[in-house]
Amino acid sequence: MKSLTTVVLPPVSLFYSIATRVRLSLFEKGVLRVSRLNVPVISVGNITTGGTGKTPVVEWLCRTLAAAGQKVCILTRGYGRPMSASRVVVSDGTKILADQTRAGDEPFMLAEKLLGLAAVICDPDRFAAGKWAIKELGTAVFVLDDGFQHLRLFRSLNIVTIDATNPWGGGKLLPSGRLREPLSGLKRADIVVITRADQVESVEPLRSRIKAISARPLIVTASMRTTRLRSLSCEISSEVSSPNLAKSLGAFCGIGNSEAFFSQLEREGYEPILKRVFPDHHVYTREDVDLITVEALRTGVEMLFTTAKDAVKLQSFKFEVPTVVLEIEPVFDNDEVLRTLVLNAAKET
Repeated sequence: MKSLTTVVLPPVSLFYSIATRVRLSLFEKGVLRVSRLNVPVISVGNITTGGTGKTPVVEWLCRTLAAAGQKVCILTRGYGRPMSASRVVVSDGTKILADQTRAGDEPFMLAEKLLGLAAVICDPDRFAAGKWAIKELGTAVFVLDDGFQHLRLFRSLNIVTIDATNPWGGGKLLPSGRLREPLSGLKRADIVVITRADQVESVEPLRSRIKAISARPLIVTASMRTTRLRSLSCEISSEVSSPNLAKSLGAFCGIGNSEAFFSQLEREGYEPILKRVFPDHHVYTREDVDLITVEALRTGVEMLFTTAKDAVKLQSFKFEVPTVVLEIEPVFDNDEVLRTLVLNAAKET
């Protein structure tokens, strides 16, 4: 007997495929209008759902642009936030103006990390938000977060992140797989960043596949480097010394690619005896924290690890087991070329 998933998902994926192709065609033919802001827009997005390492790339872009003297603003939808149709100015670049609940986890995390370097605005209408930011904040360049399928807004540079450990999300369109659109969409990309390249034996088969789809984009590989460890119970600037490897360690997260987090820990020499996975963008409750604590105490765990994205949703909770936040940044194989392309795009009008 066929399962409900086998029966239901393929027709839904077929409908999704038709709708996606029609929408793309309407933009290509000019039937659906592309709006253009008066300043450069650099988009970072995915061709699949789930965690591809996009957010660290967004952070790197903002730091690179700010270091060059640009006034930067991130435009994002703000996935999972309440009142998702409204505009929330998470940060004006100098101060935080919204809490994590109103902003969503990733926008709030970026606002904290980039305080003094970039503003962050959540709005489904990113063109309207961009016009507001130019007028009210004096924004000189935008970073469009999760923008590859947001075709309404013209961009000067189109960057796509692809996870080397799971590049095509099963090879099927939503909801049967994790592809947001057909792979031919990569023809729109100017740059493809293969993330987590250090977690696979070789990226060459993937590089060849991308080139077969489109010869247009520059292909850059990236690995994730641990920048520091900080205590969950302290302010974001507080660092902690490296945990004793002799301790019994545990780890938990609610991100798109939990295995990438666990692999990062193991490459640093930490081998959790307890791993707890929550759904992506999970909103933690007191019951969740109690469950993690009970499991940790039962298995003899003396210290817990979590991610920076999870940490913004855990600041109001007290953990009985010391909890450490792992912070990472991307390291590119072609850093200078990528930096030059980004800075040149930021000068376009």
